[in-house]
Formats: sequence, C-alpha cells, structure tokens
Amino acid sequence: MTALYQVHGDVATITLNNPPVNGLGLATRLAITDGLALANADSAVKAVVLTGAGKAFSGGADIKEFGSPTATQEPNLLSVILALENSAKPVVAALHSVAMGGGLELALGCHYRIAAPGCSVALPEVKLGLIPGAGGTQRLPRVLGVEAALNMIVSGEPVKSELLAQLPGQKLFDKMAASAESLMQEALDLARAMADVRPLPLVRNLPCKHPLGDAYFQFARNMVKGMSKNYPAPGKCVDAVQAATKQKFDAGMVFERETFINLMWTPECRALRHLFMAERAASKVPDVPSDTVQRPIQSVAIIGAGTMGGGIAMNFLNAGIAVKMLEMKQEALDRGLATIRKNYESQVKKGKLKQDKYEQRMSLLTTTLSYDELKDADMVIEAVFEEMGVKQAVFKELDRVMKPGAILASNTSTLDLNTIASFTARPQDVIGMHFFSPANVMKLLEVVRGEKTAKDVLATVMGLAKKIKKTAVVSGVCDGFIGNRMIEQYGRQGGFLLDEGCTPQQVDRAVEKFGFAMGPFRMGDLAGNDIGWAIRKRRYLEKPDMKYSKTADLLCEKGRYGQKTGAGWYDYQAGKREPIPNAEVVQMIEAHRASLGITPRKISDEEIVQRLVFSLVNEAAHLLEEGIAARAGDIDMVYLTGYGFPIWRGGPMNYANEVGLFNVVQAMNRFARNPLDDAKFWQPAPLLARLAAQGKTFS
Repeated sequence: MTALYQVHGDVATITLNNPPVNGLGLATRLAITDGLALANADSAVKAVVLTGAGKAFSGGADIKEFGSPTATQEPNLLSVILALENSAKPVVAALHSVAMGGGLELALGCHYRIAAPGCSVALPEVKLGLIPGAGGTQRLPRVLGVEAALNMIVSGEPVKSELLAQLPGQKLFDKMAASAESLMQEALDLARAMADVRPLPLVRNLPCKHPLGDAYFQFARNMVKGMSKNYPAPGKCVDAVQAATKQKFDAGMVFERETFINLMWTPECRALRHLFMAERAASKVPDVPSDTVQRPIQSVAIIGAGTMGGGIAMNFLNAGIAVKMLEMKQEALDRGLATIRKNYESQVKKGKLKQDKYEQRMSLLTTTLSYDELKDADMVIEAVFEEMGVKQAVFKELDRVMKPGAILASNTSTLDLNTIASFTARPQDVIGMHFFSPANVMKLLEVVRGEKTAKDVLATVMGLAKKIKKTAVVSGVCDGFIGNRMIEQYGRQGGFLLDEGCTPQQVDRAVEKFGFAMGPFRMGDLAGNDIGWAIRKRRYLEKPDMKYSKTADLLCEKGRYGQKTGAGWYDYQAGKREPIPNAEVVQMIEAHRASLGITPRKISDEEIVQRLVFSLVNEAAHLLEEGIAARAGDIDMVYLTGYGFPIWRGGPMNYANEVGLFNVVQAMNRFARNPLDDAKFWQPAPLLARLAAQGKTFS
C-alpha cells in the first residue's frame, strides 16, 4: 500500500507510504484520493490528518515516473490538491522530516498545517530547470509573504520549519508541534479542534500583494538575471510569483502551468533533469546488489602528504573519520600538516567553519614516518608520484603491513590498476580511488574497478564516497580511465588548432563562451603542463604512430609549466590566477607552424567547440562499447563534476543527444577530411555510428 487509511475515533488518517521519500507517484495519488473519499463518506469521521511514514512527509514527485505517461495520469497532483481543497471535512497536513516540491504543494492544498521541528521545507524545482507546477508559486507567497516565498522558490534551498514559523505574519503553519514524537497526537488534537469550524480556510483565498508592486519585481528580476544567465527558470519564477500578486488565483495557476510546461521543453531543463537522474544512477553498480555487506571503515591511512594527499585527508577528517598520514621525511609531513591547517583556518576566518569543529577535525589527524604504524587502518590510499616503479614499492610495503581485509586504494590517474594490484598477494582488496585536484574541493571521485576487485570492496568505496560527499563514478581499467582518456583527445585537438592557425586565447575564449569553466590551455596551466608532458612521453613512446602537435612539448622545454612556475601558455603574477597573454608563446607557435610548412587559416569559434567537444563524445563512445563506462550518464557526471563542462548542457553525451548524433557524425566526417587533423581518430566509434544510423541517442 502506497498510503495507509486508518480511523482513530472521529479522525481519519492517510499516511503516505512510498519509501524512501513518499514520492507522489500515480499509486500514491490514487491512494490519497481514495482515502479522502472514504473519510468523506463515513459519518463517524469529522476530520482528516494527512502525513507521511518513515523519514519524510513527502519529497514530491516520484523520480521513477520522470518522463513516463503516469506522471500526468489522473489523478495528477493538481487534481489531488483540488480534492483536498474541496473536501467537506477539514484536512490537516502533519509535516515532518522533509516536505519538498510536490509534497509542500500538497500540504498547501490542505486546510491546516502543523509541522514538527527540524522539517526541511523547499520548492526545489528550479534546480531541475523548472518552476513549481502544482500551485507552489501561487500559494506559498500567500502564506509566507511575497519576498520570503520568492527567495525560497528562486533558490530551491530547504529551510527548517522552525525558522519559517518565526516569520512575521506567516500562515504556512497553523501550529508547530513540540517534537517529532508528539506530532501525530497534536495533529489529531488540531483536527478535532477544527472539525466544526466553517467555512474551511483555503490558501487560495488569502491576499497576495507586495507594497512596492512592480518596482520590487523589477529589482528581483535584475538580481536573478545577474546570477542565472544560462538558466531561464529563475527568471520565470519571478514572473510566476508576480502573477500571483496581479491576477486572480485561477488565472495565476494557468500562468504557472503554462510556464512549467514551456520550461519542460528547454534544453537547459532537459540537461538538469538528465543530471538529476544520472547522478542517482551513477551510484548503482549493475552486478553489485544494493544489500552487499560493506566493510567497516573507521580509520584511513594516506601515503603522501603533498597537495593531493592532504586534500584527500581533509575529506575523511570532515566526515569524522580518523586519518594517519605517512611521509618519508619529517619536513614533508610538517609541510602537509601546515597546508591542512591553513585550509581549515581560512574556512574559520570566513565563518564557514566553527573553531571547535576545526579543532575536532585536526584531533582526528596523526602522522608517521613508518609503514608499520599503518597496520591497524581499515583502508589505505596512496597518493604518491605517478610512476609505476614508485607505486610498486609502495604497494609491496602495504601488502606487508596492512591487516587482512584492509582496502588498498590507489589515487592513480592513468596507470594500470591491475598491474598495481599484482604487486600484492591480495588483488581482491585493491581498488582505484582517483580524486581530482584540489581533492578537498572537487566533487568527482573516479572509482576504478580492477579485474579482481571484490564486490564488497567496490560497495564499501561507493558507500564511503557518499559519506565524504563525493560523486562517485565507476570506471573499468584502461589508460587514463574515463576522464583522462577522453581529455587526451580534447588536448590533441587543442594542439592541432594551434598548428592550423589559432592562438591559445582564441581557443580558450571560444570554449569558455560555450560554458566551460576554463579552456584547455588555461586548464593545462592550472594542472601543470609538465604532467601532460610526462604522460605524452610515456604514451607516445608506446604508440609511435599517434599523431599529435609538438607545440606543448616545446612550451615545456622552455620550462613554462604553468601557474606553479608563473609561466605557461600564459604569464601569471605572483598570488594571482588571471592569465596574461604572452607574445613569445604566440611567436613560438607561429615559428613551429612555419617549420611544418602550414599556412594559418581563420578558424571559427563553432569549429573550435565542435572539434573539442565531439572529440570527447567519440572517445566516450569507445569507452561505452568497451565496457569501461557503464552508462552515458556516468560519463556526463565525470565531465560535469570533474572537468568544468557546463551544467546547463548536461555533459558531453547529453549535449551530443541535443545536437543529434546524425549531425555529430556528419561533423566528424568533415573533420576527417582535414589533412592536418587525425582522420583515423575521426572515424565514428562503432556505437556512435550505429546509434546515428538508427536515429537513436546515447540515452
């Protein structure tokens, strides 16, 4: 049963029971209206209480219904709310834990509302590129006031019930319960107290005005426009709330619904909904059951106290997990500790972290110079130099000292995890945990599954990723895994574009205009051009027939490694990250181009973006075909959370779907005819070619 109907003397209760968040799917909607009909037909029942079982009143729409016909099948949510309003007997909504989206809109359709302390209240539809679609923009301003309601609707952020209850003149809650435990008894008491009160109060009948009228909404619109230039939904939220103040309720509802439906068809909304689903899908591994018993992780050891090791440590300290950090020299440990302290102290100074929390986290951190002192840790993560000989020495030591059942993780970004696992007598306990720099900030965690990685090890790491607030994506073993294998092709195209006539600034500017956080050359300067140089030396030694531009190698030969040396593709002033174009770099590119006998040509921003983005798409299609990545959505999550791909475009695979795979393949065929490019690479991956021919998408 997705909703339970019970009678307690003269009050009926309807309890939503659709775990985990009592989503308002078709079965639940039917159960609500059926229960309401039973209550109204029973002469012994004087009032009704609507609540939710478990850990939520209701989190809103059922995500299992997204995109399916049942999402709008009658009774849709609007019809359920209308039934609540038209009930001949008063309905009290008893809110606790979570009341969000359609769940809050459902409560706003009830005659009375009582809330437990600590209930998270929100209309988060804007985060999916939408506005509330079941009366939220019309009812919430009537009970909270226009400004408070608009702030909630535009931000989509949850607010605790006790804070909302303190707003002057608020009519969202008729009463605050003393506690979550007493909520239902207090709701029953409220229902009985209001059983005979007529007429029944309706939110739709409350006034809705702002004293400054249109001037306020113009101010709000200007503020929203400045913060959300690539997203249409926030501005439409302002329009809908303004409609609530200018039109009659029913007309405002029509305006809200039309706006909601129009937004559903925007590419930004499709991208955000794709992201929402992809993020949830990424946490599921097809052949690892959700009930797999995980290994307990109470303590973690980290090999290396450098930038990456320190950042990794902070993730676990933030989650309350004890960390022991190992280095070979005391000076390196001291530097690592100082950096961690500096990072935390900066947060304290900015008011983002309380002093006692800082001290608590640092108390969980210990250091050592001896591998033997790591023996009791439940997990160890190495974050040492990216060279196989170094990894071999580390893992042989870990195999010697770590207790049975400990998870041995490598932070390698490109190297063969199966080879690393072979350095131990327990390859089933070895897994890749590729953090992205800075590790204490970046959301992405590539979880690399070796040939012999045990399922409970994989399940444990995926669960741990949630605990340390990372977006985990599983990758199979290949050179570079998902993200870095794809970025190699992106970087190669950047190099070819320089050879053919572009400057680094032109390429970066085009890609940043498309929406990337930074272009390929600024990204190289940030990561360190010497890192890419080392990878190219290894990779192109193994693949001597691989075509690539030598320009980046020439840059590194000049010692221009990027921000860390103050000079890369751009110059940098001490303590600043703003790129300053360098004339000598442009001259170097021009001289190299001339040495190859290439006459530069004018290259459009459109070609720059297509070559860079479609190179990601084609390599990703190979990854899917090879089983390195399980889903196109997983690849999108890697690029959205780890590589600065514009969120409103939904990732490279979603963007390719939007462009149309037929059009992607046609563009690739054009690029293959360019004698200065790599015709072999631009052969569409078999999966991409097949889907394009069938008129299908990566979805």
